Amino acid sequence: MSQSSRLEKKKLKNLTLADQADRHVLYQKSVQDTETEIALMVEKFHALRGREPVHFREDFCGTGILSVDWCRGDPERSAQGIDLCKDTLQWGIEHNVKPAGKQVASRVSLEYGNVLDVHEPRVDLTCALNFSYSVFKTREQLRQYFEAAHAGLNSEGVLMLDLFGGTTAIDTLKEKRRVEGENFKFIWQQKKYNPVSSEILCHIHFRFNDGSKIKKAFTYDWRLWSIAELTELLQEAGFSRVHVYWEEYIDSGDDGDYLTGTGKYIEVTEVDNQESWISYIFAEV
Repeated sequence: MSQSSRLEKKKLKNLTLADQADRHVLYQKSVQDTETEIALMVEKFHALRGREPVHFREDFCGTGILSVDWCRGDPERSAQGIDLCKDTLQWGIEHNVKPAGKQVASRVSLEYGNVLDVHEPRVDLTCALNFSYSVFKTREQLRQYFEAAHAGLNSEGVLMLDLFGGTTAIDTLKEKRRVEGENFKFIWQQKKYNPVSSEILCHIHFRFNDGSKIKKAFTYDWRLWSIAELTELLQEAGFSRVHVYWEEYIDSGDDGDYLTGTGKYIEVTEVDNQESWISYIFAEV
């Protein structure tokens, strides 16, 4: 072994797991579940429109893994991802789009751009997931985004959003969970909440088996929107019908006090609040 090879090996040996980690890989493994999300998209779109969606737009797409997996699922599908971070888009092209192979990559377009400005080509289904639209903090800004999303959908188009809430959503807290099969824990921190403006500051951290950490791998400066506010703004932006889907829960304890999510989302107009929940909205053109 050459001297340079020995030095490189020694250098790698001294690196912590955090030093060797890629934050985008960590995010995809700990946050994104594209198989479940795509299944839900197709299920609810079919229920509303009587057919499966084909042409898809992923707003705030980040690394574009959802767009890639969308096209992997059917050779007829196409996807357009839009984001304002050039570095993240380039990472997604190198690590997600190209490795998917030419047959998939030819149907995926990850583009640098503002979601407020993209209206073409018109698609069946647009999504803004991982609460990304919450970057818009005023009603005027968010309505403008919903109007742009509406303009980018075809005559049978649907917009999909996710949102979170519950009694702990306005608390300062840290939630930790081990990512199955991986050497790290995912840490979600709600650092600050302002009840006057409904602004919330959140961080994602990662902690590894060797004790090393990546602090503030991702930071989110959002407004915490309610279902009622989103529904009103979607209707003001021109959407004809707005559907709220809530995870179905079942009693799993003898005393009936412990509820377990089934993974199935049903349409609701009224529910009991919970400590923490994630819901989905599908808005029809």
